[in-house]
Amino acid sequence: MNRILENSVFCDKRYALLLEDLDRTKHDLDSAYKNLSNAVEPDLIDCYIYEVQSVQMRYKFLLGRVKQIEDSYAKNPLEVGS
Repeated sequence: MNRILENSVFCDKRYALLLEDLDRTKHDLDSAYKNLSNAVEPDLIDCYIYEVQSVQMRYKFLLGRVKQIEDSYAKNPLEVGS
């Protein structure tokens, strides 16, 4: 039983870190879009397009990990992280 609780605490910390990183990435994405909308130099436009794409990929990855944890918890809340 103690092992289950340890896994649960670990998972809660990991989940909280993922949510924090997801929130920070959302902020970065908003910032990248703002920079792109204000850019007038062709080189800067290209730079911000790549930045937006990069941050979008990170956001998609983190969102997938959060959903994976939520799905595994919904299926069997006592065995999360096992």
